[in-house]
This record gives sequence, structure tokens and C-alpha cells, in this order.
Amino acid sequence: QVPLVESGGGSVQAGGSLRLSCVASGYTYSSLYLGWFRQAPGKEREGVAAVSGGSRTYYADSVKGRFTISRDNAKTTLYLQMNSLKPEDTAMYYCAADTQYGGNWSEYRLYNYWGQGTQVTVSS
Repeated sequence: QVPLVESGGGSVQAGGSLRLSCVASGYTYSSLYLGWFRQAPGKEREGVAAVSGGSRTYYADSVKGRFTISRDNAKTTLYLQMNSLKPEDTAMYYCAADTQYGGNWSEYRLYNYWGQGTQVTVSS
């Protein structure tokens, strides 16, 4: 089991910043594939960013240049730094993990472990 707990969500005006955190446990953290996903009302869950056990990073085109994913293995924590936030970034954000790469970092069905989510609301 890999319990995940997100924090850092909240409300911010367009152009502002937030940093999300996700604390993981239950497995050798350094070997985990980790990702951030989001889901807005009426939309499918979509991949935002991911980071491999070797710290390779991946981003959705919609957030490139604005969001940064990182991991701190010593603290077993995943981060998502979100800058220049836009109203369209409003969603419930989830961290996810798996013990191996499933073949498509942005496919939520390939991740077996999930946090409960943290709400991000960006107002114009």
C-alpha cells in the first residue's frame, strides 16, 4: 500500500501561485512513479504532470512553463508548484503513484494509488 495525502489547495486570483504537496508512505519512495492529475466538473480526469523514480518529468501542454513537478525523496513528498494560474486550472487536484511505469504517464487508469484530492480554485 502507498498512502497519499495532498495539501496546499485553496483559492487564488488569476496570475497567482500555489504549491501542492503530497506525502507518500508504504513503499520504497525513490522507486515510485508519481503524478498529479486534475478533474474539473463535467470533465474527465487529466494528467497534469508526472515524475519518474529517476526524476524525469513530464507535463501536459496546457501547463508547460507554468507548473513544476518535483520530488523530495528524503521527505517522501511530491510537489507541484503552480505559477501564473488561470481560471481554467480550477479543479480538484489528485496525486497518484504506482510502483512501475504503466506506459503512459498521463493515463490515470494506470496508477494504482491515489490521494483524496485538494481543491484549487482560480478566480478571474
